[in-house]
Amino acid sequence: MSEPNAQPAPAEASAPLLGPTWKSRRAWLVLLLALLGSLAADLGSKSLAFRYVAGHPVSVMREDVLAVADPRFTNALIPPHPPVVVVPRVLDFTLVLNPGAVFGTGPGWRWFFVGFTLVAIAFAALMFARWSGPRDHWVHAGIGMLVGGGLGNLYDRLMYACVRDFLHPLPGVKWPFGLRLLGRDEIWPYVSNVADALLLVGIGILLVFLWRHDRR
Repeated sequence: MSEPNAQPAPAEASAPLLGPTWKSRRAWLVLLLALLGSLAADLGSKSLAFRYVAGHPVSVMREDVLAVADPRFTNALIPPHPPVVVVPRVLDFTLVLNPGAVFGTGPGWRWFFVGFTLVAIAFAALMFARWSGPRDHWVHAGIGMLVGGGLGNLYDRLMYACVRDFLHPLPGVKWPFGLRLLGRDEIWPYVSNVADALLLVGIGILLVFLWRHDRR
């Protein structure tokens, strides 16, 4: 039998070539939906918390925050109120004003954190355009969460000169055997917000992505 003249094309040649991520409409759609959804969830939850958690609306005025001599005492602007127990020993709602960053670090460094957030958003845009593929939609969603969470806290810093927090996971739960970490016996003494949670989820997604693409 004679050999056929036509040779089958290699699999690589028959597969459609994908363009850059920044030209993919679907990639942009996933990114923008995650970003806008994250931003709306953060700002909406903060607004509801400061309206209802204390039993009456709590207004945060930028002038009042800036008038506090020591940023560490900014939280004194919140009227005393009992926490709202959502799930006992799992989640409470309590209002806190944070003049610093996550875990209350760096009080008074507001403009540093504003600049850092802008640089982080620019870096996230670079990750989207250069490091992710057009079909890495779960990565695009993670980047959208990062940017949305960053913009949520950036809005607070520019509008109120602090960040509005209200989520307290594991309230009152202490380390076993009397252990203390950083001088604290409570496992999670920090109050945060939805933006912080979105940032953690987005970072987790990107860490998994980088781990799976370590050569890149």
